[in-house]
Amino acid sequence: MVADAPDAVRPRFWLWVEFAALYIGAPLAIALFMPGRHLFTALALFSVAGMLLLWRTGGFGWRSLVRGWSRMPWLEVLALSAATLLAGTVILYFTYPERLFAMLRSGMLPLIWVFYPILSALPQELIFRPLFFHRYAALLPQGQGAIAINAAIFSFAHLMYWSSVVAVLTFVGGWIFARAYLRHGFPAAWLLHAVAGNLLFTTGMGAYFYTGNVVRPF
Repeated sequence: MVADAPDAVRPRFWLWVEFAALYIGAPLAIALFMPGRHLFTALALFSVAGMLLLWRTGGFGWRSLVRGWSRMPWLEVLALSAATLLAGTVILYFTYPERLFAMLRSGMLPLIWVFYPILSALPQELIFRPLFFHRYAALLPQGQGAIAINAAIFSFAHLMYWSSVVAVLTFVGGWIFARAYLRHGFPAAWLLHAVAGNLLFTTGMGAYFYTGNVVRPF
């Protein structure tokens, strides 16, 4: 599964070091030290670094990032939409009932629906799906094992929110997005992520996913 470019055959030890720094060290440093207001700047920098690493690896079909709409699993999109609305509603009903669907009254929802898919879901998907499964393929097990690791890494990347609710939701979401990427291509993973994120904010789950609400437990 290793790509055929020179950079892809570097010693596995250094791939492991790079993998650990990118997917474990960086999220840990962000969670421990970075002010929440710098989140999108950090995400932009990671996206650029990720694309450079993907380019250095070689053997990646860049056109795959915009192809695959004909394979879109629309039933999965519909099912995830319903499950996301239900989960967000139930969680907020028992935790922050005053914030349930508050975004519908704030006037901010149209902006979120426009910019979240581009500024948040897209860079996250680039880092955690194409880069993860292409550059580090030689380090991963086959099949469900790779998806499980991807979901765990994706969940860990959200450590900055210091929330068990966020950890569980992002693990489940990471599993769904990774599975969609491997089965249907990048557009499917991106759309599923964008729809799930937008619907979570619609229900009011910004109470958990908005960096301004983050309180470090130390």
